[in-house]
Amino acid sequence: MDWKQNLVEDDAGVREVLANSRRVAVLGIRSESSAHKPAYAVPHYLQGHGYDIVPVSVHGEKGPILGQPVYTAVADVPGAVDVVEVFRRAEDIDGHVADLLAKKPRAVWFQLGIRNDAAAEKLARAGIRVVQDRCMKVERMKLEQEQAGSASV
Repeated sequence: MDWKQNLVEDDAGVREVLANSRRVAVLGIRSESSAHKPAYAVPHYLQGHGYDIVPVSVHGEKGPILGQPVYTAVADVPGAVDVVEVFRRAEDIDGHVADLLAKKPRAVWFQLGIRNDAAAEKLARAGIRVVQDRCMKVERMKLEQEQAGSASV
C-alpha cells in the first residue's frame, strides 16, 4: 500500500478515524486549571461523548487529569491506543515521533493549526493514519450532526 493513503485529508477519512476510535491518548493535555485551553477542553468534550481519554503530559502536570492517571510518554500507556491526539507546536512534534512509532497507534491526530508534514510522512510510512490541522471536537460535532440528520430522514 502506498504510504500516502495513510494521510487523511478528506472528510470521509476523518469520519472513519473517529468512528473506529474509542481510546484516545492526548499528548500535551492540560490540567483542569487550564480548562479554558483547547488542550483541556477538547479531551473533556470527547470524554463526555464516550471516548476513553488517556492523558500524556509534556508540561509537568501531575495526575489525575479527567479522572485518569497521567503518563509522561505515549509508549508508557498500557494497552492499545486507537488515536493519539497531539497538542504540541508543529516544531515540537519531531521530538515525539520515536515515542509515537514505539506505541504504533492506529492514528495520530494533529490538532487544528498544527501541521508537520515530515513527521506525518514518517508516521504514515509506518502504517499509522495521520490527520493534520483539524479539531477533533469540531469533527466529532460534525459527525453527530450528520448522524442526527440521517436519523431524522
